[in-house]
Amino acid sequence: MEKIYLAILLAPLFASIVAGLFGKWVGRAGAHTVTILGVAVSFALSVYVFNHHVLQGQPAFDGAVYTWLETDGLTLEIGFLVDQLTVLMMLVVTFVSLMVHVYTIGYMHDDDGYQRFFSYISLFTFSMLLLVMSNNFLQLFVGWELVGLVSYLLIGFWYKRPTAIFANMKAFLVNRVGDFGFILGIAGVYYFTDSLRYSDAFAAAPAIADVYFHLFSTNTTENALTIICVGLFIGAMGKSAQVPLHVWLPDSMEGPTPISALIHAATMVTAGIFMVARMSPMFEYSETTLTFILVIGATTALFMGFLGLVNNDIKRVVAYSTLSQLGYMTVALGASAYAAGVFHLMTHAFFKALLFLAAGSVIIAMHHEQDMRRMGGLRKYLPITYWTCLIGALALIGFPGFSGFFSKDGLIEAVAESTIPGAGYALFAVMAGVFVTALYTFRMVFMTFHGKERMDEHTREHLHESPWVVTLPLVLLAIPSIFIGWFTIGPVLFGDYFRDVIFVLPQHDVLAKLGEQWHGPAAFVLHGVQAPVFWLAAAGVATAWFLYLKRPDIPDAIQARTRGLNRLLENKYYFDWFNENYLAAGARAFGRIFWKGGDRMLIDGALVDGSARVVGWLAGVIRHVQSGYLYHYAFAMIIGLAALLAYLLVRT
Repeated sequence: MEKIYLAILLAPLFASIVAGLFGKWVGRAGAHTVTILGVAVSFALSVYVFNHHVLQGQPAFDGAVYTWLETDGLTLEIGFLVDQLTVLMMLVVTFVSLMVHVYTIGYMHDDDGYQRFFSYISLFTFSMLLLVMSNNFLQLFVGWELVGLVSYLLIGFWYKRPTAIFANMKAFLVNRVGDFGFILGIAGVYYFTDSLRYSDAFAAAPAIADVYFHLFSTNTTENALTIICVGLFIGAMGKSAQVPLHVWLPDSMEGPTPISALIHAATMVTAGIFMVARMSPMFEYSETTLTFILVIGATTALFMGFLGLVNNDIKRVVAYSTLSQLGYMTVALGASAYAAGVFHLMTHAFFKALLFLAAGSVIIAMHHEQDMRRMGGLRKYLPITYWTCLIGALALIGFPGFSGFFSKDGLIEAVAESTIPGAGYALFAVMAGVFVTALYTFRMVFMTFHGKERMDEHTREHLHESPWVVTLPLVLLAIPSIFIGWFTIGPVLFGDYFRDVIFVLPQHDVLAKLGEQWHGPAAFVLHGVQAPVFWLAAAGVATAWFLYLKRPDIPDAIQARTRGLNRLLENKYYFDWFNENYLAAGARAFGRIFWKGGDRMLIDGALVDGSARVVGWLAGVIRHVQSGYLYHYAFAMIIGLAALLAYLLVRT
């Protein structure tokens, strides 16, 4: 099986190298053929591994395949941990990536960087697989940084656009903040275990939880495991765009739409969710960290959803939806319902990738117009895009029977059962978020596909459905967006799919309590129709219909009467303003101190230029000794000999 694992990992890497380094020779067709083939091989082999470990029940694989460095008792390895959680992530990553690769043929058809783009997205697939398949913190960190690097390259893919360069630098810097906490957490693990293997860290977690030390003050003690877990979660806050490290994700929409679907809906942004679920044997012993996770996730889920209500860029609306849904997943982690968080991660990957790609299809048809105020009535021109987008929207709002319903309702029920401090606030936030999600989602659907046509005449004359390489991935993603919840909710949430993979303390096991009332997916749907969550979602859809189809004059009137609130939302709670005027300005001022005081005055002024001035001055002094008179030189020699003799006499 080790060879199969290596093939899954290396096939996209090989394809990326071919498309990137030899793109000129293989051409556009060769680039997309080899990268699609590489990801298809990874997907097919991932299905085989799923059958081997899940359907046939073979034990998990946890072992090293390559020893990189061994010194002073520290062994740095490349290894794989392949169990049910890994297999689920491998399937999601490779399937969504395959759909995005096919879709890219149509979307990037006229782009000059065609081969380079395919090389990047294939390299990203390799990086994400490296991350999810790792069995140690070193390899996890390498994959963690690689997905950040490739995300930087892809967000700034159109590097001639100043906005794209600003966005990719912003993503890079914000993630550095999160990664600083992440690497401190990894350092803490090594300090207490002398190992970077997951298994060693998990085994030592109960003992580390009993260690207290003075960190911030001699009057207070801090729990060692809490400090480690908070550090690790700060890394997750950066990658999974949780408040306040969320500011990079909306701006990342400057990259091509396939990137939004691959990185910022289905894979990279879920790395933090996956990491916390993988580290459940550590997080479970720190209730303080779980509370912190609950509060951060709930705040992100609700307040990022509000921003989708005032944005008119179709891609950014979906981006704020991603932020909000990542908050839902984080809330599940904080409630110790790790399986519910991962389950929502899986279903969300399908329907959110579908929504991003549908938005891209609209943008293609509209000649790269993204403002929903210049759309309307597209349903009759783009029927496949419309129906698949509608499926994605229904899954997103948790309409009964769709995949998002099973994962979101299960998640909310788990939070309602939780007794961890902060669960009450989290429950309010996710419940209110249901109404907000339905409102901004169907605001987007109604403004784009229904109502009065608001595009110009030239655009209207050329409107037509996207080519099959664009619509086929939409259809293939729509299928799991409808059906996958029916087949997976039982084993994933209430069965033994994650047995011996995810660890939950008995007093935190909310899913076990819910499992006592589990009677199958049909009964779950029937219960969901009667629950407040369904009626909140229905109220959100009805409100969107009334405001944007029946009385489209009301939203403008509301904005006119709530200018302060509207300004707050349009400025995204002033996070960017604060970062740029205080954090970034402070960092620049701090840098100027080192530049002027350290570089110019000390290094250049005193050391480099100063030493040159001293040498020049000394040379000027010595130059006066060179008179050209022979008796001066003879006198200097006599003085020198006298000094030498005096020195020798003193020594003896």
